[in-house]
Amino acid sequence: MSVALRRDIVADTESLARAAATRLLARIDAQPERVAICLTGGSGPKRLFELLADEFSARIPWPRVHWFIGDDRFVPQHDELSNIGTARRMLLDGRAPAGNIHAIPTELATPDDAALTYQRTLQAFYGADQFEPARPLFDLVLMGMGPDGHTASLFPDAPALGERQRWVVGVETAHVAPFVPRVTLTLPALASCREMLFLVGGAEKRAVLSRVLAGEDLPAARAQSQRETVWLIDRAAWPEKFDG
Repeated sequence: MSVALRRDIVADTESLARAAATRLLARIDAQPERVAICLTGGSGPKRLFELLADEFSARIPWPRVHWFIGDDRFVPQHDELSNIGTARRMLLDGRAPAGNIHAIPTELATPDDAALTYQRTLQAFYGADQFEPARPLFDLVLMGMGPDGHTASLFPDAPALGERQRWVVGVETAHVAPFVPRVTLTLPALASCREMLFLVGGAEKRAVLSRVLAGEDLPAARAQSQRETVWLIDRAAWPEKFDG
């Protein structure tokens, strides 16, 4: 099976969010039955969440769309640091059925406990404990990229990057702020999708994006879908030396 990878450069952060919304809605429209969307945290998707909650809400068939999270901070959902908490407040609560929101259970005793429980949640949803290349877990996985090239909570040189058996792992030490433990999907779990969509915006991302484009072995460069990987990049983040 061939794997497609493309880069789309857009004008600004508003264009970035609108392009992402268009791709997400297209993935939902392409799947007439149950849909699985894996969200990301950080500041990157917030404008996207606003658009989906308002302008595009009527186009989302909420009863058949299931929402997951690629990683989260090991804090309660009501904490401002919680990725799924932000997604719930901005997008999901009041729209998605409660049973369609699949949060990492950060109320458990340890990140490892939460990781194991979330892995079981994913496997129950998928209906198997091994990935089948012809049947992706997710229809769309949203991804971001940190200033050190991490994605989800997969940090440079972390042992979790080499994990091939577990779908979800606990991360005791974060390499960037906020310095709280995390829980993250692994590369094989993230890869099990019809489309992986990176959102990269802002001048502060230009330096690390340049490293990725130059071929440096960073986690964001390792993350790829089995099917199609798309990088949406705004002009402020795009390194000019790669023009042409």
